[in-house]
Amino acid sequence: MERLICLAIGYVCGLFQTGYIVGEMSHVDIRKKGSGNAGTTNALRVLGWKAGLLTFAGDVIKCVVAFLIVFFMYRGSDCRPLLTLYAGAGVTLGHNFPFYMNFKGGKGIAVMAGLVVVNSFWHLPMSLLMIPITLACFLIPVIVTRYISVGSLAAYTVFLIEMIIIGQAGWLDMQPSYCYELYIILALMTLLAWYRHKENLKRLAAGTENKFGSKKNKSK
Repeated sequence: MERLICLAIGYVCGLFQTGYIVGEMSHVDIRKKGSGNAGTTNALRVLGWKAGLLTFAGDVIKCVVAFLIVFFMYRGSDCRPLLTLYAGAGVTLGHNFPFYMNFKGGKGIAVMAGLVVVNSFWHLPMSLLMIPITLACFLIPVIVTRYISVGSLAAYTVFLIEMIIIGQAGWLDMQPSYCYELYIILALMTLLAWYRHKENLKRLAAGTENKFGSKKNKSK
């Protein structure tokens, strides 16, 4: 029951569609422009840097909010990191599949960035390394290839690896069965991120994926 409650809390927080709201502020339905995606990348390409940054910040914050709610609700739990991850999974589902937008939302990368931030505090100071490492695994592929999708998927995959390392090192202070459950949930979230980028992967294979900074193609 605790897991379902945490998922529900996360899903409700994830329903705050920052990209759509930012678009409406500029009288633009982000779902009908560019790739039709309500996430940071499409907001950046369609509406510019300011809108992209606002979208990213909002999507990170809603993940942090869900985390904090669950963190304080279950402060006495022996599996609090697992429960907060369920909240993060809920945010991802709410962000990706908002029921009031015909289940058409974003791809969950900014939400993952929020998860990196909140999960970097479980074992200070070493766990703080997650932030620069994950950021580097996003920026380096983007700088080298100019494909945001490549950096996004690289960062998500590295985040999974980091959490497994942290868990196996005992930094989550949970019994092994809870850690393994956490790995499974995060692995499913990573697979979902790859699935949500399936069109990007097809375009990458065909050599037609839009490069960051390119003005020829406005879709992701």
